[in-house]
Amino acid sequence: MKSSVQQGIDLGLPAAMAARLARLTTPERIQDHVNAIPWNFEEDGPTARSVVGTLEADRAHCIEAAFVAACALLVSGQPPLLMDLAAARGDVDHVVVLFRRDGHWGAISKSNSPFLRYRDPIYRSLRELALSFFPQYVKRRRKTLRGFSMPVDLRRHAPSHWVTRPGFCREMVDELTGARHFPLLPPRATLRPIDAVEARANLLRDHEA
Repeated sequence: MKSSVQQGIDLGLPAAMAARLARLTTPERIQDHVNAIPWNFEEDGPTARSVVGTLEADRAHCIEAAFVAACALLVSGQPPLLMDLAAARGDVDHVVVLFRRDGHWGAISKSNSPFLRYRDPIYRSLRELALSFFPQYVKRRRKTLRGFSMPVDLRRHAPSHWVTRPGFCREMVDELTGARHFPLLPPRATLRPIDAVEARANLLRDHEA
């Protein structure tokens, strides 16, 4: 049986990166690891770096951290499943990494906001998990989360598309946004904007530009 480090090397990771991810044997450790990566403000334009590109740059936003987290799960023998959280027009989607424990779903998630991060494995369905992000998924004072995707299993995609690809991982971005999505809101939902106290709390950031 191959070691976790060898699994990473087989995916195309340099040995040092493979060893780094092999040490992340639980979702909790993976979350701590991606939290510690500085936030990618995309100063030079949009990025969607692969695992290797992200670790080399030492910067990540949600999808880049999701690739890293999914890769860490994969080398430890767990399925690398991503889920896209779809936002209303005017806001951006968010990508999380799924895991299951005792039949319940949890999520590894990197965000510059403290409110859109790790979810403990207590949710009975992906809809329940997605709804846990709803109250703080906000653009200014507007709640903008609208739907969630089916899980995207990265084992179905060549490592050259998300582990080692140089530059922008266009195929994977298209795969996530094009995956089947399910709406979260009733057709005629009326949403109350967050109040002033919530709005002030929502300004809290881990990294400042």
